[in-house]
Amino acid sequence: MRRPRHRIRHLLFVLPRGPLGRLGARIMARANAPVERELARAAHAGRDDTVLVIGPGPGVGAAALARTARRVIAVDPSPLMLRHTGRRLERLRRTDLAVELYRATAAHTGVASGSVDVVVSGQNVMLWPDRAAGFAEQLRVLRPGGRMLVSSRTDWLGDERDALPHEMRAAGFVDVQTWTWRSGRTVSVLFAARRP
Repeated sequence: MRRPRHRIRHLLFVLPRGPLGRLGARIMARANAPVERELARAAHAGRDDTVLVIGPGPGVGAAALARTARRVIAVDPSPLMLRHTGRRLERLRRTDLAVELYRATAAHTGVASGSVDVVVSGQNVMLWPDRAAGFAEQLRVLRPGGRMLVSSRTDWLGDERDALPHEMRAAGFVDVQTWTWRSGRTVSVLFAARRP
């Protein structure tokens, strides 16, 4: 049986729903916005690029990417988060932007093989139930030469920080890079990799 504290965290951040999920969306939109915008900047998504956002949460990072990309696909297991993302993307009012939102996971995106230029996952890789399957899926959907960017707060990763680059390489990614990024008192670690 799940302990109450874990259940609350689950409803706030893991699979947000109901009143706690709406509260979690507000917290995520504020707390994660700086690093999600940094990920979007580092992604260098251009007008010809298709971007896949894994776990967009309330859509701050997806909206930042949608300002420059041609097409944004966002997948999240939470219908509530997909609604938040959809509303945020609608406010951009870009007629040349294609947007697709799917209820899916990092390991099972439902996106066609080799159809994406950039994959971005902001502050949720530590919630993936099977990271090996998630990284294998990201490699599958990327075009050759496509880029993947992932972030996580350092306090959430703990000892696993050093494991992520190895897991990315084991999945087949190359040119794995790591750097830290600070926003106020929060320090996040960002990972970038490329499909050969």
